[in-house]
Amino acid sequence: MKVAVVQHDIVWEDKAANFARLAPQVAAAASAGGRLVVLSETFSTGFSMRTDLTAEPQGGPSSRFLVAQAATHGVWVCGSCPERAEEGEPPFNTLVLAGPDGTVHRYRKIHRFAYGGEDRTFSAGSERVTVEVEGLRVSLFVCYDLRFADDWWTVAPETDLYLCVANWPDARRAHWSALLRARAIENQAYVVGCNRVGTGGKLAYAGDSAIVDPLGEALATGAATEALLVAEVVAERVAEVRAALPFLADRHGTGARAHR
Repeated sequence: MKVAVVQHDIVWEDKAANFARLAPQVAAAASAGGRLVVLSETFSTGFSMRTDLTAEPQGGPSSRFLVAQAATHGVWVCGSCPERAEEGEPPFNTLVLAGPDGTVHRYRKIHRFAYGGEDRTFSAGSERVTVEVEGLRVSLFVCYDLRFADDWWTVAPETDLYLCVANWPDARRAHWSALLRARAIENQAYVVGCNRVGTGGKLAYAGDSAIVDPLGEALATGAATEALLVAEVVAERVAEVRAALPFLADRHGTGARAHR
């Protein structure tokens, strides 16, 4: 399956403008053969803490945009947005994955970025989510989750590809790139990281999106400008690497379940 990462800028707190900018980029990703098209964290608003302006009910405009794009192009499309489960409650930073048949999966970001105030304006998710996408087992994560290896380890035996969408700032860009490769190497799985570019909320974002293979080699990388990254990922490659180098079996709590 080909994965297409749309490394894009975001118009701050302007959903309509972002929908208009991203629609042709999703179309280009689908035209390039992408069966799974990945947008960034908070793709329609930027990483704003003004949830009184940005938060939506579940199935709101941002989610509907993803569902419509998936249906229009016959592909899977994902990105995160602030969604409320109940009126009056703080929203979750929700990674919405929409399928071409109208199927929708949701992962609510577990680790809130307290350093940036996310813990004061967003609720914390509690459930890890793995979805089968065209024969690949895809586990969903959002930005700050990348720093918490234990969650990635837990789902490793059932994961071929980890997906992490982000608004990771330029100031810590070296951490982003190193952690993407580390999560791929230690779990012997593909890691797809989609980060935004540009500026928003007085922060700069360097992109550095990447598609990393199960041995930690980059199949595609982005720089600091808008870009489309496309690479083919193969479930059998994960099984092959894990069989040849059976390191996961030595991790406490996984054992033989790590192999297939």
